[in-house]
Amino acid sequence: MGSNLHRRPDHPICIIKEAIYEYFDSLEAAAGTSQFKKFDDLPCVVPATSNFDAVLVPADHVSRSPNDTYYVDDATVLRCHTSAHQLDTLRAGEKAFLVTGDVYRRDSIDASHYPVFHQMEGVRVFEPAEFSSSGSSGSGSGDDAVAAGTAHAERELKRVLEGLARHLFGSEAETRWVDAFFPFTEPSFELEVLFRGEWLEVLGCGVMQREILRNAGADAAAERDGGGPRAAWAFGLGLERLAMVLFGIPDIRLFWSGDRRFLSQFRAGDLGARFKPFSKYPPCFKDVSFWQPRAGGEAGASAPRASSAPGGGPVSENDLCEKVRGVAGDLVESVSLIDAFTHPKTGRDSACYRIAYRSMERSLSDEEVNAMQETVRGLLATELGVELR
Repeated sequence: MGSNLHRRPDHPICIIKEAIYEYFDSLEAAAGTSQFKKFDDLPCVVPATSNFDAVLVPADHVSRSPNDTYYVDDATVLRCHTSAHQLDTLRAGEKAFLVTGDVYRRDSIDASHYPVFHQMEGVRVFEPAEFSSSGSSGSGSGDDAVAAGTAHAERELKRVLEGLARHLFGSEAETRWVDAFFPFTEPSFELEVLFRGEWLEVLGCGVMQREILRNAGADAAAERDGGGPRAAWAFGLGLERLAMVLFGIPDIRLFWSGDRRFLSQFRAGDLGARFKPFSKYPPCFKDVSFWQPRAGGEAGASAPRASSAPGGGPVSENDLCEKVRGVAGDLVESVSLIDAFTHPKTGRDSACYRIAYRSMERSLSDEEVNAMQETVRGLLATELGVELR
């Protein structure tokens, strides 16, 4: 927290952010207006209601679980997405804005996943007068007006984001739209770009659910002014994902490295940089095998179970990865399940995970890797209640 990679001009994350800003600034210049307001310093600790309820995440959605989300307390979380600021920003009267920041999720450990990454949220609200000026049919506050607003918002959304893809990937970039589902938009889409022979998912987006606009007071304000309901689009994208693809960065941990061999390769405003690998130190692999705790809390070890899953039961991979990362930090490169089986007589479940330890800056000694592994094994037994094998 507080590293603000997205605000460091020569950092790859900030370079991507500024490239997107440049595109939206060009849209404003072409229209002769200043439209999109930019926020990149909003607090990452937010009310759980803003993170979930405000964007219509169902009460039983998996993302609300402590297995996926970092809870500060029962009512407060580290934001999982920049959409956590959407409703408050709309209530403040903003009609076109970009929110950029660090977001946090409990996740697996590999070259493309990290517990903190960076997102950008974009929102554009349309007044009823804009529907008619664009040729959309429908007026007033009935179903026709809603349909007209939805059609206009979808059309503008696709036009703007296809332009963004060409700005980032080149003027000849081939794009396609894929139907998707998000609780906060309907219809919803994912935008894919054909890049180096493969279709790459770039972002998720859609027409904002009318309930969000109503909760923000947008419809009431429009109707007081004698118009019909407003419409809006929204999109969200991951800056690390774009930076890894555009710059050819192979490991997400590199973004957090202070190694000048990495940082010196990038300059503000340069989207054409390609990462040049430097000497990579060898990995050290260690396996950990264990019997899973039984549902109801029974386990081979009598220790309490610090799991997000109530009532004990199998250890979640996110729980395990949190313990490993808590010990090894960025020295852990990956954690992968390599074997799982159920004992035919006892019915007990067994799992074996392979942990890859590797520094990007030096060779690790056998002594320090063995020490980290023993600490990990101890935590799995004492805090997750497994029986080590």
